[in-house]
Amino acid sequence: MKKEGELFVDHRASPGLPPGVAHQMGYDPSQVAEGKLFEAATIMCEHCHRIVVRNPLRERERAFCLQCGGAYICDLCDDERRKPDYVHMPFKKIVDLVATGKATVVSLGVRPILTPTPAKEI
Repeated sequence: MKKEGELFVDHRASPGLPPGVAHQMGYDPSQVAEGKLFEAATIMCEHCHRIVVRNPLRERERAFCLQCGGAYICDLCDDERRKPDYVHMPFKKIVDLVATGKATVVSLGVRPILTPTPAKEI
């Protein structure tokens, strides 16, 4: 599965986003105004599979998970993994547990919730 991509927001033939909406969506209003073309690199978090728009002006380090072979993880998952009760549960592991019938997903995200599937007698 591809982990990196590109985001294109094309307002060259539209009125663009109002400043309030742009802020709410995390954009710099000047980059998504009327007549603008916004382009940015994206990367996928290995733990939650959230797509993150790379900020080229970011100065602090990005987080990587050594248990996942050095794969990128988003700020929310990095914050979660630093908690004392953290259980390493990347998205791939969740998919494997559900696919093999060992668990059912209650909710996904930074702190996924799974319930064990009762063993079936044959």
